[in-house]
Amino acid sequence: MKVSKPLAWHRFYRGKIEVLPKCAIRDLDDFAVYYTPGVAEPCLKIKDDPDTAYEYTSKWNMVAVVTDGSRVLGLGNIGALASLPVMEGKALLFKYLGGVDAFPLPVDEQDPDRFIEIVKKISPAFGGINLEDISTPKCFYILEKLRSELDIPVWHDDQQGTATAILAGLINALKLVGKRIEDVKIAVVGVGASNTATVRLLEKFGARPESMFLVDSKGILGKHREDLKGTYKWEFCLKTNAEGRVGGIKEALKGVDVVIAASRPGPGVIKPEWIKEMAENPIVFALANPVPEILPDEAKKAGAKIVATGRSDFPNQVNNSLVFPAVFRGVLTVRARTITDEMTIEAAKALAKFAEPKLSEDYIVPRMTESDVFPEVATAVALKAIEQGVARLKMSRDEIYRECKELIESAQEKIRKLMELGFIKQPP
Repeated sequence: MKVSKPLAWHRFYRGKIEVLPKCAIRDLDDFAVYYTPGVAEPCLKIKDDPDTAYEYTSKWNMVAVVTDGSRVLGLGNIGALASLPVMEGKALLFKYLGGVDAFPLPVDEQDPDRFIEIVKKISPAFGGINLEDISTPKCFYILEKLRSELDIPVWHDDQQGTATAILAGLINALKLVGKRIEDVKIAVVGVGASNTATVRLLEKFGARPESMFLVDSKGILGKHREDLKGTYKWEFCLKTNAEGRVGGIKEALKGVDVVIAASRPGPGVIKPEWIKEMAENPIVFALANPVPEILPDEAKKAGAKIVATGRSDFPNQVNNSLVFPAVFRGVLTVRARTITDEMTIEAAKALAKFAEPKLSEDYIVPRMTESDVFPEVATAVALKAIEQGVARLKMSRDEIYRECKELIESAQEKIRKLMELGFIKQPP
């Protein structure tokens, strides 16, 4: 029986990352400096001034990729151990695209409060925490609790990363159709982690919640949905859907300018005839994987002006991999204490600006292969952190950009050299 490429490559490499020294080791005498007795000096410095850990250890560039395995990709609650290949993949992207050292850390704990305590206990080793693949609604609670109790950036990529990528794409899509975000009506299909964060970020950016129509598996949210009282969705029931619409996706799409779908895989979740009922020059973000809620060709034939998906084999891939490596590169470079909404908006604006020179209906966000975008986004995030007073370091724009670019290019060059020298072998 033929083995698939993913299984063959993962077995061949037996994991996607490893730990290598970054200091010179000329002979064993050097360990008297790096380890005992020499290591006592930096230990005592850090004891007296905890912030010096950023000077004497890898904390300045180290991120933990943490999950409980409760909502892994489209696989559901497969547990901490089974999530490890995904967390390793995330760590690989952190290093290659952001020059960030990331450590995969699945935690075998489903209780949110105990999970929070575990993350807090291991946090001294890290300059940031990337939460990943945690189910709703506990992902909201975990993120906010850790953000409030730790003095390092905590980020949930399924929420903030996806929302940032969507906002970037929408900024440019609206430019192309000549509409303003404060004027448009938006249908949101799916009210999970990513779309919940997206709605909140769009509101921060100027979208009017009363002109949004959110749809979950039981229909449009609104004050009539008393079944949602006491849940995280109730806040949206109260402030969205000013028209009092009822029904499902079909009714939510009627007359709207934009639809952002992150629900169940298609095709057929969104029907072409519903696209025809949208406003003039509609924008369709169909982000379900592995198959979008409606295929781009179908949406275009039905009248969609711009279509984005989560896939790389269609135009306009809205991908959080454009976001998280650069955001963490920026916050680690200036040693930020948190990641604010305003910082994520700056990331979205930087992504959109980078794409502007080539802007078209089939190019509203940069592609992951355009590596120059990452230091630009990192710099925008870092500058906003300094402006908001959440950065430990104050640096100029040129200093930030130069450091970010050098770290990213260095990481990629090291990988190329290891491949050339045969230490990283070609897959079967």
